[in-house]
Amino acid sequence: MSHMENSKNWIAVCSLDEIVPNTGVCALIEGEQVAVFHVSHGDTRVFAIGNYDINAEAAVLARGLIGSLGDRIVVASPIYKHHFDLRTGECIEVPEHSVSSFPARVEGGKVWVSL
Repeated sequence: MSHMENSKNWIAVCSLDEIVPNTGVCALIEGEQVAVFHVSHGDTRVFAIGNYDINAEAAVLARGLIGSLGDRIVVASPIYKHHFDLRTGECIEVPEHSVSSFPARVEGGKVWVSL
């Protein structure tokens, strides 16, 4: 763990095995809806972004489909299919509608997110 990670407030969201590989769940963390994704393509990674899709005016990103655009890992919003980069939260089609991204990691079999 780096010094920067030590200074952040990490919150255990759930066990990794509670998120079906290549899907997401919604977690309420400190009053904020966060979409947490378990991506498994050879290796296992977790990502956390804001759950609210301003394009659709709905908190739905956790239910989107995970895929890739070039070397980007993205989730397609279930309503208008806008793509959000899981690393950065950037909305590919409408960058001004990007969402926050949060540090996420797996430790001790649990998914941890820092706001």
